[in-house]
Amino acid sequence: MADVSVRPARPADAERVARVQLSTWRTAYADLLPPEALAVPEVQAAALWLGAVESPPTPRHGLLVAFERDELVGFAATGPATDDGLDPETTAELLTVLVEPRWGRRGHGARLLAAAVSGWREAGVTTGVAWALDADLALTSFLRSAGWEADGAVRGLDTGSRVHRQLRLHTDLTED
Repeated sequence: MADVSVRPARPADAERVARVQLSTWRTAYADLLPPEALAVPEVQAAALWLGAVESPPTPRHGLLVAFERDELVGFAATGPATDDGLDPETTAELLTVLVEPRWGRRGHGARLLAAAVSGWREAGVTTGVAWALDADLALTSFLRSAGWEADGAVRGLDTGSRVHRQLRLHTDLTED
């Protein structure tokens, strides 16, 4: 078994989080995201992640990072749900979960999701939600395999070149 772990992100992780994000986007989302999103300079993405770690929008926002040995291989960003009709005190949102493709299928995504859910439960959150692109079969399959289900909510994500359909998945955190 490899030496693997998940922990809250630290400022020094921002560059590696940006590297994972951009590498994953360029591999997994090349057909979905516009070229300008894929061409974001790593230093610019790192500055945004540093801000997220040092000055999160709310105390309930968080960034978790996954490691295999000393290599940062994935991350999950979370925050209170902001959708109309959802109580941000009891509903948390998985804003993103990404594992660099070369580190995929080793349980890193599951460990990130489990750590997020554990933190939510400790904070008294009873429902988790996540938005996934219809075309992102990897994410929807991953969440469904963890017991998440579509709740009927849909929205569009305007990427400039087109609007992509997203569906919202949810999970009840009061069940084990």
